Amino acid sequence: MAIRYSVIGLGKLGASMAAAIASRGFSVIGVDVNPRAVELVNAGHAPVQETGLEEMLAANRSRIRATLSHRDAVLNSDVMFVIVPTPSDERGAFSLQYVAWACHEIGRALAEKNDYLNIVLISTVLPGATRCGLLPILEHESGKQCGRDFGLCYSPEFIALGSVIRDFLSPDFNLIGEFDERCGSQLEACYAQIMENHPPCRRMSLENAELTKIALNTFVTMKITFANTLADLCERLPGGNVDAVTDALGLDHRIGHAYLRGGLGYGGPCFPRDNVALGFLARILGEQAALAETTDSANRALSQRIVKYLQTLIPKGATVAVLGLAYKPFSHVIEESQGIHLAKALSHAGARVIAYDPLANETAKPELAYHALVLDSLSSCLEQADVVLVATADPVFQALRVADFKHLPVTIVDFWRILDKELCGKPNIHYIPFGRSRDDHANQARLNELWSDATPRVD
Repeated sequence: MAIRYSVIGLGKLGASMAAAIASRGFSVIGVDVNPRAVELVNAGHAPVQETGLEEMLAANRSRIRATLSHRDAVLNSDVMFVIVPTPSDERGAFSLQYVAWACHEIGRALAEKNDYLNIVLISTVLPGATRCGLLPILEHESGKQCGRDFGLCYSPEFIALGSVIRDFLSPDFNLIGEFDERCGSQLEACYAQIMENHPPCRRMSLENAELTKIALNTFVTMKITFANTLADLCERLPGGNVDAVTDALGLDHRIGHAYLRGGLGYGGPCFPRDNVALGFLARILGEQAALAETTDSANRALSQRIVKYLQTLIPKGATVAVLGLAYKPFSHVIEESQGIHLAKALSHAGARVIAYDPLANETAKPELAYHALVLDSLSSCLEQADVVLVATADPVFQALRVADFKHLPVTIVDFWRILDKELCGKPNIHYIPFGRSRDDHANQARLNELWSDATPRVD
């Protein structure tokens, strides 16, 4: 008999998982507290913006249905994925308020279920949350015993917004934290049928899996921050070029090229908070996660240094265009966006700020209401801008050509160096690629002074 699935929470990850599982031939029930999300899914439409989601939901509409009822999902599924928000609290930890409420609802319905249900938490939590925070709720509300009557796993996904469906169906690996062997084995078998690329699976205790999730994200942000540090140094060396340095570093198999690219700091809904959470966990355990805390502080300091530098480039009364308001390309999410931060900071400094993003315009307009004018077209930005800041490496910006810059002369600060071949050395365009030497003469003089005492004297 085919496994029946349910997904609690129809946000970006939940809706994408439901559609992806259905695309593999399985029946899926989606649950959300938002009636509009339920209505859209039942109509075959995406409740959120995510690459390929609308098309996949429409193509698999016959195998997906959505409901407001947790009871319906519990009674009619064998494996239930729980994907609800776990926002950061004032301590830097992950709050369980929403997932705890979901577990209360699941537990009450579980009391009526006669067969086994494997409950799989996907949301990011700190070690101990699944076993100590959520399991007691499920057992209390259901009157049943985990292991005997139902299963409980922690199995986070390692996805990126904008490519959620692809990342879910073809992950580097599957991570399963298991209460016992039964629930872990069942989930591993499910993943073997769902995933398209037959990835390796690592099964471990609930607590080890919870730690692995935040450890992976903090390691990635450390790598990003290291590349940004190299970019900062390259700007101060004669002929400095961060791309030359990181390209060579990435050839070493111990390092690799992924996430090793100097640019603006990281942002989004996950990366910034995971370093803070790991620091909190370490303090609670009587230790210190100095590396995670330093990564977080270095990332925040980077944007401040960039704003200070930009103020030296922007003439009084100039119009500055920020291209890229989402925290990354292919996304409308503006949480912890470096582009948003730049727009606000430069507005406070007295610049007239205009902005554009291919996907995030509508999301950004309320956030920038008193700081910047979000324009409906890229050409409108370029027609007005004295200074252009390329804040994301979006393909729309990569496609820009000299002829697109009609307001000349113009200064262009390219934080990702995507327009180097097109704009470098062109008349009336002052092109500044972030992460490369700003002033070879001054940089050489600095090195000459550093090593002057080491130069042998000739008598």
